[in-house]
Amino acid sequence: MTSGVSVNGLSRRDIWPLGAVGFVLAVSAAWWTLALWSVPGAPEWLERTRAVCFNLTETGLPDAKGWLLLLGQPPTMLAMLMVGWGAEVRASLGRLVSFSGGRLAVLAVVTMVFTGGTLAVRTVLNAQLPDVAWGADEPAPETYPRLDRSWPAGEGLVDQTGTHFGTDRLDGRPALVTFAFGHCATLCPAIVHQARATRLELGPEWRIVVFSLDPWRDTPSRLSTLVDQFELDGAADFVVSGDVEAVNDHLDAWGIPRVRDESTGDITHPGIVYLVDRSGLVAFQSTGGVAQMVSLGRRVE
Repeated sequence: MTSGVSVNGLSRRDIWPLGAVGFVLAVSAAWWTLALWSVPGAPEWLERTRAVCFNLTETGLPDAKGWLLLLGQPPTMLAMLMVGWGAEVRASLGRLVSFSGGRLAVLAVVTMVFTGGTLAVRTVLNAQLPDVAWGADEPAPETYPRLDRSWPAGEGLVDQTGTHFGTDRLDGRPALVTFAFGHCATLCPAIVHQARATRLELGPEWRIVVFSLDPWRDTPSRLSTLVDQFELDGAADFVVSGDVEAVNDHLDAWGIPRVRDESTGDITHPGIVYLVDRSGLVAFQSTGGVAQMVSLGRRVE
């Protein structure tokens, strides 16, 4: 061997260019895996990282900004590599494919990239709002009971702007009030989706208020992300959380039953939407269905 040549024309100087290419591929694979697949039992910080980095929506996929980041990362890293080390990378790849073992290695990498890409496409195509049966989609009967009770008092609650939240924030507008949490992939997206659909029927003056059921993970700093995740209007709607004790006290005041799995953080809860009139009086409780909520909302007005 001469000049550091080790085998089949590859030399020690090829380690760094080929290693750099491998590093870009490995980081890209990790990046896409983090964005598209949740790991069962993953620690809270990892799930929070996924949600914040990619602005995950209620489908479990990134929003437009998240996709720009996700799609832009691999070509950006490759471009930086080729600008600074293009000739060396091309030469090393040329030597790699000049012998059978190198060609097999390249084929294996291409196969893994193709397989990962196929899985990613399948995940995207299969992603949709969870198909959760919630509520009977028929108008409420005329005998449907009114509540007409006061809005429960609550201290230590903040919205996505970090501002204290109370009924004064509704500015005399009617509201659909519900309860959900960011890591929920089943009932919660369906509840908020139906609330949005109800507002389309009732009119834009209606606000939507979502109280978090999970103050452990839906911290005040994450609420703006949840506004995007639930596809709410950040200027008109509110996602509310706070410290754990304050939130749980307020949920108790609303009478929301819930059970938290301490091992996973998931929360079992019913689907409930309260319809609140312009004075802040809680007029009706709905157990779901756009037609039911629309019919009740027209009685609020």
